[in-house]
Amino acid sequence: MIIELESASCFVEDRQVLRAIDWTVRPGEHWAVMGRNGSGKTTLLNLVNGYVPLSSGSMRVLGRRYGAYDWRRLRKRLGFISSSLQSKLYDGETALEIVLSGLFSTIGLYDSPQKKDIARAGKALESLNCGQLAPQRYGTLSQGEKQKVLIARALVSAPRLLIMDEPCSGLDIFSREDFLSGVHELGKGPSPALIYVTHHTEEILPVFTHVLLLKAGEVHSAGAAASVLTAKNLSSFFGMRVGLRWRNNRAWLEIK
Repeated sequence: MIIELESASCFVEDRQVLRAIDWTVRPGEHWAVMGRNGSGKTTLLNLVNGYVPLSSGSMRVLGRRYGAYDWRRLRKRLGFISSSLQSKLYDGETALEIVLSGLFSTIGLYDSPQKKDIARAGKALESLNCGQLAPQRYGTLSQGEKQKVLIARALVSAPRLLIMDEPCSGLDIFSREDFLSGVHELGKGPSPALIYVTHHTEEILPVFTHVLLLKAGEVHSAGAAASVLTAKNLSSFFGMRVGLRWRNNRAWLEIK
C-alpha cells in the first residue's frame, strides 16, 4: 500500500486536529483531498510526511510503519509541494539549480552536481514542458512557472508518492488551467501516486480516481470520485444545498 492510516489521530499544541482517520491509498490510485479551512487537510499531509507526530492509531507509508522506521529516510521517497516551500527557495538560483537541489533534499544547491544529475534535472523540467525555464532565475518566474519548477524538483528524485498542497493557490485562471494540464499529463503517465489538496471541485481532474472529504478533523466520506462527487454528498459535506455542473469530466460547484 502507498498509505495506510487506521484510527489515526493527531494533536497539535494540545488541540486534537485529526480524529480516528481511516484512509488507504493503493498502488495505481490518485487521490484528491478536500475540506474547508481548519478541517485538518494540511495536518494530514504533515502527518504523512512525519512533520507532526501520530498521537494514536497506526500509520504506514510505502510499507513503513510509523515509529519503527526513520521518517527522514522515507521523505527521500516522497515529493512534497506547498506554498511554504516555495517561499523558502532562493530567488537568485536558476530553475535548473532549484530542481537539482531536490536530488540532495536541501534548500539551496551546495553540492557539486554531476553531469548525469544535470541531465536528470533537465529531463524533469522537460517532462512538464518547461525545459526553457532551466537558465532563468527563479525569482523572475511567474507563479505558475514556479509551481511547475517545484513539481520538477519533487519528481527529480523519482518519488513513489507526490503530495501537492493547494498548488493552484494564487494562480490566475489561465495559469491555473496551464498548471492543471501538466498535472493531468503527469497523472496519465507512469507517475508516482498523486495526493492533491484543494478547495475547489473543478480542480479534481479525471486522473484523480478517488476523493477524500475531511470535515472538522474527521473523514466525512472517501472513495471513488464518481461516488463522492455528487450533489447529495457534497450538500451533506458543506452543510448547505449545492449542485454540480459537469464540464469536460470536471465538477463545477454551484450554491443553490
